[in-house]
Amino acid sequence: MSAWQRKAGKNPKGGLNEKGRRSYERENPGSNLKAPVKKGDNPRRASFLARMGSMKGPERDSKGRPTRLLLSLRAWGASSKADAKRKAAAISKRNKK
Repeated sequence: MSAWQRKAGKNPKGGLNEKGRRSYERENPGSNLKAPVKKGDNPRRASFLARMGSMKGPERDSKGRPTRLLLSLRAWGASSKADAKRKAAAISKRNKK
C-alpha cells in the first residue's frame, strides 16, 4: 500500500503530508497535488471548501473524534462543513469583483 493511503503519508492535522502527495503523484501520472491554502482568497481554496463542505458523511465519529473530513476542512481554514460553504461563497464573491 502506498504512503498516501497509510498513516505515513497522512498529516495528523488533516490532508496529506509531502510524502503522501509525492506518493499519490507517482501512482497517478499527470497529477500535481499542492499543499493546503490556509488563508486568503485563492480560487483553489474556494473550490476545495465548496466541494468538501458538500460531502456526505459525519464530521465526528461515534466516539466524538473528528473524521478525516473535518481534519481536512480545518487544514484549509474551516471549522465545519457549514463554515466551509460560507467561506467558499465569500471567497468566490470577492474574487468575482
